[in-house]
Amino acid sequence: MGQPVREYLLTLCVTAAVTYLLTGPVRKFAIAAGAMPEIRARDVHREPTPRLGGIAMFGGLCAGLLVASHLTNLKSVFENSNEPRALLSGAALIWILGVLDDKWGVDALVKLGGQMIAAGVMVLQGLTILWIPIPGVGTVSLTPMQGTLLTVALVVITINAVNFVDGLDGLASGMVCIAAAAFFMYAYRMWFGYGIEAAAPATLFSVVLMGMCLGFLPHNMHPARIFMGDSGSMLIGLVMAAGAVSVTGQVDPDLLNVKAGGLREATHAMVPVYIPLLLPLTVIAVPVADLVLAIVRRTWQGQSPFAADRGHLHHRLLEIGHSHSRAVLIMYFWSALIAFGAVAYSVNNASMWIVLGIVLLSAVGLVLLLLPRFTPRTPRWAEWMVPPRYRRAAHATAPAAATDDESAVEPEEEREPLPAGINGATAIGDRSRFVEHRRAGSHR
Repeated sequence: MGQPVREYLLTLCVTAAVTYLLTGPVRKFAIAAGAMPEIRARDVHREPTPRLGGIAMFGGLCAGLLVASHLTNLKSVFENSNEPRALLSGAALIWILGVLDDKWGVDALVKLGGQMIAAGVMVLQGLTILWIPIPGVGTVSLTPMQGTLLTVALVVITINAVNFVDGLDGLASGMVCIAAAAFFMYAYRMWFGYGIEAAAPATLFSVVLMGMCLGFLPHNMHPARIFMGDSGSMLIGLVMAAGAVSVTGQVDPDLLNVKAGGLREATHAMVPVYIPLLLPLTVIAVPVADLVLAIVRRTWQGQSPFAADRGHLHHRLLEIGHSHSRAVLIMYFWSALIAFGAVAYSVNNASMWIVLGIVLLSAVGLVLLLLPRFTPRTPRWAEWMVPPRYRRAAHATAPAAATDDESAVEPEEEREPLPAGINGATAIGDRSRFVEHRRAGSHR
């Protein structure tokens, strides 16, 4: 048990180190190549920032898989399965598409088609959903056509869900890293806890994904020195989807029933992944919720579902008074609560302590969300002990302005919309294709 953990840690460290070391040169290359988006009306950053961070992340992915293929225990994943090669093929295609989009821009339909092609390449090499376990029905085997369509849909949804939250510095990479950590715990338990080797590729994918995000985060935390761009957001979304497809569609529930020692234990183990289409909701529930709300909001307003706006969850956190860093941390908190809560529930879903803990932490999260609405005013004699934003003098001189530079977001009416750029763009939306029409006085 100890040696596999050391090998996973080595793979994680190599992936993170290569990504971190490559990001600096990639930033200089992006500046020299002119891959710097102009500031848009919906952006929260103040200065043009280079993108193409996905180049460094793809380098980390290749390095992690290369190292893992030469380790004693992990090399069996490459010998017994073609899924790592399928992942690398699909990742290369989606990465090339993202780089082209970051530099020159790609039409929405072309981008959507590229995502489907990347998913199809993985399906052709064996990374597909073969069956789905449905409660009350049992294991349902899928035809090749059904498995292909379901896999492609899952990959496209996950890619765009990750890309939709790429609107604040460090938000997308941090949330995906948290989800990957929770997913690793689940897949590792499936492999070494129950001896199911079909879960080995998903375990490896999760470790590599964590390394990619951890290596990029120091450069992307507020204030970001580089953005990952569509080349990075679509890449990590595809890797996350590949892990979900692998552990859900490849692990035989009947085999898990035998390994777990009974139907009840197997049912407990499979709780988070009963239906593959719901798997991204359990590990990246916040991005998926943001994706669904954005589509409903834009369609209701008569806009294109791919027309960018300032209505995402992270934008709303800034509007109610949270600073940039606090908004990111709140999104981290909710992602961790949902992802690790699902893993904990799968381990022992009969324990009321787990349910009570999730409910209690949810209440804490709601208090944190509403904190700016209940900003206390400290007595004058104790003002020296609190930050300036809680002092009466600060409220008197600037009642409507945030004292924290991170939260000072210029009102939309005072910022002239400029040609669209990268940060926060939808993965299948052309950044300058859709013209935003809105009524007078409406909010974007």
